[in-house]
Amino acid sequence: MGRRSPKVEVHLDSGDIKSLTEQEIRAILRAAEELIMTGGRNMLALILKGSKDKRILQHELQRSPVYGYYQDLKLDEIMHRIDWMIRNRYLKIEYSDRLPMIVFSDIGWAIERETYAEELLLKLTSMLDERDYIYVETLKDRNRGMILLLIEKIKETGNVRFVPLLRAWHAIEYKKVQAELQNAVQYLLQEGQIK
Repeated sequence: MGRRSPKVEVHLDSGDIKSLTEQEIRAILRAAEELIMTGGRNMLALILKGSKDKRILQHELQRSPVYGYYQDLKLDEIMHRIDWMIRNRYLKIEYSDRLPMIVFSDIGWAIERETYAEELLLKLTSMLDERDYIYVETLKDRNRGMILLLIEKIKETGNVRFVPLLRAWHAIEYKKVQAELQNAVQYLLQEGQIK
């Protein structure tokens, strides 16, 4: 029986970083979304740097909306910011076998869920004129809490033009999400009659 390799140790070093702006925190969390439990700190830094590393391109991580966010910084400066995020409990390290992987903390996920829901709301809003709602199929297996937040944000718009999109989405969803989508349709139709 072979000896197991030891876990790769993580040594956090936030350098002289004392704080990050809200925009920086959201950008780092958004980049982390692309590799939760599949990549670590180094890969996260490469996304934020805008690296052309073959692993980034192979996994299409250059499609992240924050790819290259820190393009003017050196990799170690980006790593200091990532380590600050871990030390301040926006991100955590969990091990997959012996390798350290990035995961959201509860605080980090709450922020990212809001950011991602806003991003998806903008995407769906841009589709209203096209009347091609095929994109909703990509929403089916996403985090349910984030999807419910997105539906709530759609309701908050009061925009009855979302109704056909919500109906198209309803046709491909699971029952619990279907119920929320139906509630949103009814709410928007009712709001449209009031105006």
